[in-house]
Amino acid sequence: MSELLNNLIHDARIWQGHRQTPTRQTTESTGYHELDRQLGATGWPVGALSECLLDGAGIGELHLVLPLMKRVSAAGRTVFWVNPPYTPYVPALSQAGVALSQVVVIRTSSKSDTLWTLENCLRSPVTGLVLTWPGHLANRDTRRLQLAAEAGNTSCIVFRPRQAGQHSSPAALRLDLTPAPRQGLQIRVLKRRGGWPGQSCQLALGDRTGLASTDTSRIIAGPWSDASA
Repeated sequence: MSELLNNLIHDARIWQGHRQTPTRQTTESTGYHELDRQLGATGWPVGALSECLLDGAGIGELHLVLPLMKRVSAAGRTVFWVNPPYTPYVPALSQAGVALSQVVVIRTSSKSDTLWTLENCLRSPVTGLVLTWPGHLANRDTRRLQLAAEAGNTSCIVFRPRQAGQHSSPAALRLDLTPAPRQGLQIRVLKRRGGWPGQSCQLALGDRTGLASTDTSRIIAGPWSDASA
């Protein structure tokens, strides 16, 4: 019993309120030094769920996971996108260094199909990262996905509405995302294993959008519009 309790404590599954507990959990750097520092010098947990809570798509959330996508795909492991709100823009991913041959987009037609797909992706040995926009998730659904991520030792990043942050979740990491001035992204840590929540930081993403951080006068026109209009 003593050995079991020690293992649980070191795994950060029993929270010790009087101190922060270093964990044995494998992590992947976010690619942003300031954010890693706020996460206790760790990053995205491997073999676990991470939740990004936001009001709507397009505030810089994909730039946040871009360094991880690049590393995972370069290692020859598959990055699954399950039910993204928009079709991924291939030229931008290629320009960022993501290996397109390792990116798979899946769209499902029902909640049961979504959960089945996510479980199988998370448990697959070819998977390096799963990004998903599942809509509403009951706590039992989140726990089901958490167990699948543990079984496959896979990172899973779930994009959910911000109001989901009002409820508990078995996810190992929960981040609240809001837009910041000058194409930035404000990040607040709602939950992380082995430490107190409440840390926050702001990431400047203007250079990634092709806009100087002090200049928002330029408009980037995609191939779907007439740039001269």
